[in-house]
Amino acid sequence: MRLKLFLAFILIIVVTVSLVGVLVRWGTVNEVRAYMVRGGMLGLSDLANTLEEYYATFGSWQGAEQVMGSSRGGMGGMGAMMGQRLLLADPSGNILVDTRGNDTGKTLDKSQLAESIPLTVKGQVEGYVLAVGGMGLYTGNEQQLFTRLNQAVIIAGLVAVGLGLLLALLLAYTLLRPVRELTSASQKLAEGDLSQRVQVHGHDEIAALGQTFNNMADSLQQSEASRRAMTADIAHELRTPLAVQRANLEALQDGVYPLTVQNLDPVVEQNHLLTHLVEDLRTLALADAGQIELERTPSDLISLVARVVEKFQPQASTHQVSLVLSPTAETLPPISIDPIRIEQLLVNLLSNALRYTPPGGSIEVAISSLPNVIRLTVHDSGSGIPEDSLPYIFERFYRADKSRSRSEGGSGLGLAIARNLARAHGGELTAANHPSGGAVFTLVLPFSG
Repeated sequence: MRLKLFLAFILIIVVTVSLVGVLVRWGTVNEVRAYMVRGGMLGLSDLANTLEEYYATFGSWQGAEQVMGSSRGGMGGMGAMMGQRLLLADPSGNILVDTRGNDTGKTLDKSQLAESIPLTVKGQVEGYVLAVGGMGLYTGNEQQLFTRLNQAVIIAGLVAVGLGLLLALLLAYTLLRPVRELTSASQKLAEGDLSQRVQVHGHDEIAALGQTFNNMADSLQQSEASRRAMTADIAHELRTPLAVQRANLEALQDGVYPLTVQNLDPVVEQNHLLTHLVEDLRTLALADAGQIELERTPSDLISLVARVVEKFQPQASTHQVSLVLSPTAETLPPISIDPIRIEQLLVNLLSNALRYTPPGGSIEVAISSLPNVIRLTVHDSGSGIPEDSLPYIFERFYRADKSRSRSEGGSGLGLAIARNLARAHGGELTAANHPSGGAVFTLVLPFSG
């Protein structure tokens, strides 16, 4: 990776420097040639411009000797140092003005005409100006100048390439250092070290990648901790009924207990408990895989809730708890749900409410309609949910009341199953502490599934 990145930097540097060098050389040569052709080195460029403006103003070269005479001593560049006389000729090469007066009326020969500066007005050549004598510039001088310019461009390009290579090495090392850290941390993570994290600096794409890696590692570590805790909880949940079954069966086998239906009841009871636990675990596994199958039918939710509440009335009376379904002032339209799964959800909520409601307390179930959804609440008069337990109340095998025994507190899977069933219907189940005391669970189901 480092070699590829370094070679990419080198390619970019070479191509860029070469292109800049070519463009600079081409532009410099053209500018120098244009400057020299216009007499820039001889100081004739300004004179040529002045003569062109003169012709454009007066339409002829009559009186141009005054311009030539005034400009002769004021030429910039090198012209004033070269002792040159100036000639002005018409388009045919006939000399109109000679600042020294020797060649007026003569005609420029071909070599002189080739060295003259054309005077162009509105795209038409209207004359020529020529500097004669003194130090001149020739093709050899021009070629020597271009050769030196080329050498300067090549040297500058080599220096730029060298500096670019040093910069490429530095950038390659700097940019790839966090990538190397990520690679090392990923390898250790793959080997089972879930504590691996990388330091994140800045807010660029590499930093975002590092933060994503850290989030992934956190999630994996939490999942692993949850898996281990869940495995331990499942083993504990299975151990108790299995131990009870074994003890009773061994007692029957050894003749301690006579083989009667009454003595078999504890075995059957523990078998039912195991069956219920396995079914709960299967439901959660299906929820994790997104494979809970719902048989939706248009259902009257109020009638369904009333039926479930009626089933719990004997158990509520046994616990000396008042269980009421608040009447609904409105008629709710049928809702598309799986009535068996919703009943399972409600059973879990009411079982949890009865478990934590003290004798003499009450449980209130209410249904209301909101735009596009139906809301069902189960409010008990218990001690409520500890604030530090609220974020975890729907986790598997979690118990807010750690002092309760498992036989009294259930398997710890009911609320987790209830929330998964709500989400399978496109709804949500939440928990909170009611302002008047106790816990309140809120189920929200959409009208259209």
